[in-house]
Amino acid sequence: MSAPLADRIRPSTLEEVVGQEHLLGEGQMLSRIIRSGADVNMIFYGPPGVGKTTVAQIIAARTGKLMRKLNGTRAGTADIKAIVGELDTLGGFGGILLYLDEIQYLNKKQQQTLLEYIENGSITLIASTTENPYFYVYSAILSRCTVFEFKPVGKEAIAKSLLRAVRLLEEESGAPIELSEEAALGIAAGCGGDVRKALSSLELCALSAPLLEGKRQVSLEDVQAVSQKSAMRYDREGDEHYDILSAFQKSMRGSDPDAALHYLARLLEAGDLPSVCRRLLVCACEDVGLAYPQIIPICKAAVDTALQVGLPEARIPLADAVILVALSPKSNSGESAIDAAMADVQAGKAGPIPRHLQNKHYDSAEVAKKGQFYLYPHEYPNHWTPQQYLPDSLKGARYYDFGPNKNEQAFRQYWERVKGEKG
Repeated sequence: MSAPLADRIRPSTLEEVVGQEHLLGEGQMLSRIIRSGADVNMIFYGPPGVGKTTVAQIIAARTGKLMRKLNGTRAGTADIKAIVGELDTLGGFGGILLYLDEIQYLNKKQQQTLLEYIENGSITLIASTTENPYFYVYSAILSRCTVFEFKPVGKEAIAKSLLRAVRLLEEESGAPIELSEEAALGIAAGCGGDVRKALSSLELCALSAPLLEGKRQVSLEDVQAVSQKSAMRYDREGDEHYDILSAFQKSMRGSDPDAALHYLARLLEAGDLPSVCRRLLVCACEDVGLAYPQIIPICKAAVDTALQVGLPEARIPLADAVILVALSPKSNSGESAIDAAMADVQAGKAGPIPRHLQNKHYDSAEVAKKGQFYLYPHEYPNHWTPQQYLPDSLKGARYYDFGPNKNEQAFRQYWERVKGEKG
């Protein structure tokens, strides 16, 4: 069985790598490091299929060191120690370059095994990860490495790689392959910035294309059939999950219904109904809040309906609620108020509850003035009368400020009038 097309066509020079101009372009830091031959420990962070392994192999080819590869999903401490053992061999005399793929799967002890050898320079580490290294990589390793972030490759760059791959497939098959620019861009658009996925789709389309008049034609219909749903990256345990959820809530908060619907669609396409419902309810309370308090039961009803009917019909009430949240006036005065109150409580700012607010207790002999002396507001005009409610140590503290929206300003005017009459 032949190697995947992505491996057969893997670039051997920086000039052949598509994308990552922010790292590999003329004068960029990583490009300068590679071209200078500097011996640097590095971590490549980014989604799959964007060139991390390719660039690592190009670096390895320029170092003259013995290259060894490990994958964090399968490697253990014994594998690391076996590589370290090669330092005393003739092959490892000039040092070892260890390419450690998916380093986030190694535990702390396994990562610590590498430290001594990274520090003394006998091993050069190039690690790659699809997850944020600042969350998943041991800090002592991280502090000894330079992190470079790889990004999804653009459609035009991927299409360029596809045209290069077509030439290799033609040589291998002995038959011309016709790939229109429209079909190439279709594959590129359907791979979510993943070059490896794009090349796999191309190979599948090319191999399955009928041989007509001595050539194979990759049709747009075949491309669309292979690429459907493949453009979306989604891992419920990974960074992409939280990035989409963050963008979803921030789009609603930012009053952009179109962006909010886009991220809602991505979440629903991945079947992540629970996360949608939770973020929608949080946003209704946190970001709309007292500017339109009726939105909270409305969103709760939409969520209940969505959970009851399930997908795909759940998309309808959820879309209605998301649009409503996005277009509603915004106020975070409630959140700010409770956060300020909790900050005081967490700082130990509390005190005895005023006697008149306590539940009725027996007044012992040492209490000079007996009785609770609570003033029942409903017995007074406008159902309000001046009375201290905060503990003495917090008397006069203010947590809530009226938001500028119509709803809260109406509350403010009402209470200014009422309390003014009493003042």
